[in-house]
Amino acid sequence: MSRGGTGPGSRESLSSSEDSEVFLPDANHTSPSVAFLQELPSYQSSLRWRTAAGGTQDRQQNNHGFVRPPAGEPRNLAEGTGVERESVLPSLRECALSIPEKRKLRDIQKANIKPLSRWDQWKQTRNKSWKKFLNEIKELSSYLQLWRHDIRDIEGKFGTGIQSYFSFLRFLVLLNFIIFILMFSFITLPSIISKYGVLNSSYVNISQGNKDLPCRIVYTISGTKGLVYLYTYIKDLLSGTGFLEMTSLFYGYYTIDTVEFSVIKYNVPLAYLLTTLVYLSLSLIWIVKRSVEGFKQSLIHEEDQFQSYCNKIFAGWDFCITDLNASRLKHSSLQYELKTDLEEERQRQKKAERTTEEKLRIYSLRIFLNIIVLAVLSGCFYAIYIATVFSQENISHDSNKITIEGSLLVQYLPSIVITLANFIAPLFFSMIIKFEDYSPAFEIRLTLMRCVFVRLANIGVLLFSLGNQILSCADEDCKSCGYNYMLYPCWESRVGQEMYKLMIFDFIIILAMAVFIDFPRKLLVTYCSCKAVQWCGLQEFGIPDNVLEIVYGQTICWIGAFYSPLLPAIATIKYFIVFYIKKISLMHTCRPSTRPVRASSSNFFFLVVLLIGLILGFIPLGLSIAQIGSSKACGPFINFKTSWDVVPHTIQGFPVALRKVLNGIASEAFAVPFFIVICLIMFYFIALAGAHKRVVDQLREQLVMESRDKLFLIRKLTEAQQHS
Repeated sequence: MSRGGTGPGSRESLSSSEDSEVFLPDANHTSPSVAFLQELPSYQSSLRWRTAAGGTQDRQQNNHGFVRPPAGEPRNLAEGTGVERESVLPSLRECALSIPEKRKLRDIQKANIKPLSRWDQWKQTRNKSWKKFLNEIKELSSYLQLWRHDIRDIEGKFGTGIQSYFSFLRFLVLLNFIIFILMFSFITLPSIISKYGVLNSSYVNISQGNKDLPCRIVYTISGTKGLVYLYTYIKDLLSGTGFLEMTSLFYGYYTIDTVEFSVIKYNVPLAYLLTTLVYLSLSLIWIVKRSVEGFKQSLIHEEDQFQSYCNKIFAGWDFCITDLNASRLKHSSLQYELKTDLEEERQRQKKAERTTEEKLRIYSLRIFLNIIVLAVLSGCFYAIYIATVFSQENISHDSNKITIEGSLLVQYLPSIVITLANFIAPLFFSMIIKFEDYSPAFEIRLTLMRCVFVRLANIGVLLFSLGNQILSCADEDCKSCGYNYMLYPCWESRVGQEMYKLMIFDFIIILAMAVFIDFPRKLLVTYCSCKAVQWCGLQEFGIPDNVLEIVYGQTICWIGAFYSPLLPAIATIKYFIVFYIKKISLMHTCRPSTRPVRASSSNFFFLVVLLIGLILGFIPLGLSIAQIGSSKACGPFINFKTSWDVVPHTIQGFPVALRKVLNGIASEAFAVPFFIVICLIMFYFIALAGAHKRVVDQLREQLVMESRDKLFLIRKLTEAQQHS
């Protein structure tokens, strides 16, 4: 390009004219020397944009591009670079120069930098050393990461979609381990060391406050003394009753009010409640943090149909794959994605061409099918309610008259019904969705959301059934206590036992599916040539189904940790073993799903489902802590009406000034301004997100214009070659 119109002005005017020439056309500058460059789509678009917007000189001056001078003209590398400023050094990487030219420019910049004082040199050296130390620590921690090589091996053979499931499983193992450390350190450990007098510690048992209440009874476990048969131990181990009921595994064990370490007094009831709130808050913060990262990635991958097609054709291959079978699977996966896109386009055209009669027919059919879905869900919920009521009544009355098999069946009846509902309902949903005439992508999302709802709602129905039994009172004595103390002298331990049984039974089902279904099916497909067997094929390793399976177990852990403080330890061991079960199933007995799963979107989906499970866990825990009366025969909250009453009771012992501050924070006078400030901050971030979205849209438009420029130049080059 020529430099006509710049004149022998100053350096600033020269730089401004170069920016104007490169980025936007200006009326004070001559046209480019090559006439057809004015026909570039980007040039014409920027010309129209400048005419419509006007006053873009500031934008032109703010551009950070580095302009090459014309060929044959010597380059002044230091000109316009601001070598007197040290902040220019990091921008060298962004300059459109060759490596030797960048080195020359760096030498010029270093020559113009003023020498640093000894103090500044020491600070610079210290910062570099600290950054190097942090990088080494980060690199070392990556080698210590759990299942690092296993997950990389899975990623190399089956791609990033399946790898995201195992990474999610590792995240749950770490989360449960941290929750276990919290519960053990602040609840279990102080109680154990005080009872055995470790570290010169002592303890004060909780005194029975109002002994006139009828629910002030002695909480004992029958059948744990004398000769005990082996099958009784097995039954107690599987159901959490007998010898396990009065161990540190359950709520009823913790009857200590204060632990004294020399001059330090440790309030066990307050620590019990605060630790529960801490592990729930920690889980929420950690999940939200990871969800935000996944949401950013999902926003980046949002694209229109043309971009989706181009990405699948030119950038759809996963170069992490090294296994031949996995590569064939990736080929079929890409083919399935393209077929899905074509099917969605066909559905959109079909939807646009529907007549009024067809719309009424399809909407009526969908309403009818959703009524059937609601009926199936209602049937599942009613079956769980009946099974829970029957199980609780038989456990309370006839526990000594039932055989070992019948006792286990009664104990695990709610768990069995819930497992059957979790197995049957998704099959019904996958069959009925085919008649609702949705697009393939929406079919998958709707089926998954229905499966999420049925799995998590089943836990809610179980807790509702237990709560209904616990709060059912027939006389005044029962109502004065706030719960049915005759059937449930320590109802928190009973709820903990139900969560314990759900956790154990869920693990047994996972193990049984791998051993008794997936492995025999693999043998049949490998060694049997029957057409029916070959048509069925290997069991498919469905990522969404497996994710819902472990989210279901994690929700049980969140709810049950308050009633069974060591349940997170069981969940940690369970997921540790499940990792190897799933890995062996994937490698040897199952085949990956033919439906593609993108790692970025799947990570976000996993965490959203996990967040829904955490919110579901908040609701029953909050109600039991703040509304339902605590047991008066066991646990650390014997002398409090509810578990939450320990907080105001503790605040009453604070100094008057601190008490006034805390009461002021809890008052409406503080809540209303705090809510207003939160709303303002939220509106600010919403506006900031909108501004960022507009910038992203502009960058996408710029990329589109660059692609059009390339097509235009290729066409011009082809025409020039034909004329020559």
